[in-house]
Amino acid sequence: MGALPWVAPVYRAMPQVDEVIEFPFQHGGLQFKARRSIAKQVEGRFDIAYVLPNSLKSALLPFLASIPKRVGYLGEARVGLLTHRLKNPKDKPPMVAFYSALSGEKEGLTLDRPRLQLGAAQVQAALHAAGLAAGEYYVFAPGAEYGPAKRWPAIHFAELARGLDAPAVLLGSAKEADLCQEIAGAAGESKCLNLAGKTLLLQAFALIAAARAVISNDSGLMHVAAAFGVPQAAVFGSSSPLHTPPLNDNARVLWLKEDPAYQPPLDCAPCFQRECPLGHTRCLYDITPERVLQSLHFS
Repeated sequence: MGALPWVAPVYRAMPQVDEVIEFPFQHGGLQFKARRSIAKQVEGRFDIAYVLPNSLKSALLPFLASIPKRVGYLGEARVGLLTHRLKNPKDKPPMVAFYSALSGEKEGLTLDRPRLQLGAAQVQAALHAAGLAAGEYYVFAPGAEYGPAKRWPAIHFAELARGLDAPAVLLGSAKEADLCQEIAGAAGESKCLNLAGKTLLLQAFALIAAARAVISNDSGLMHVAAAFGVPQAAVFGSSSPLHTPPLNDNARVLWLKEDPAYQPPLDCAPCFQRECPLGHTRCLYDITPERVLQSLHFS
């Protein structure tokens, strides 16, 4: 598995992945020399390359490595770099089905769900460093890199924290530290522990794996919680759980678009916009903390 440094820890925590090749590429630019160097290192080792991003540069390395079968979706003038090309669907199919199609899997076929796994010592070390005990806290992941139309309001997270029977640990990147501090300040410092920007990615994974439950927006950490199988409440706004659901039997999805009791119906959802085009973001604001709290009562 080839991956950029910021996502490589995800694959290292997947028992299905035998090896992770970390790419030294920077954002932007072709960086042809670096890609050719890695291509020479892996040449002859692989029979098939599945190219997930639709960019030209992502298809360049497998081409330079002379991997015999190179599979990907059409995109960005890379027809000659791929040996097997699929047309991009016009609608938004479930993301798992979208990428599984590259391997020839047919829609409706039961697929193995991605799973993450950490050693007990690794989890315990993260708990010790944070002064926490397994199952004695909740995790909040209030950020969403895509934009505010995917973020449940901070005031709602704060109210939810006040209603929980255990502290909430706030996780996210350094860019989300202020958002998490806003939540902690509104909830009361005794109700929240703000660790946004203070953990390594694998430490955050460990804290999620040992949590009583995880409450998040539609974000990367939502999928991390799903891959660990922990109880979770996933709040959707401008995006759709039909497209990127948490693949977890212990997940509860909150999405007003499919709620027949919510009136008037949200005809604007899902808009898939970074910011609400109508300026009200009702799809998120109207999901109450009480409702999220109720969803955490797993049977």
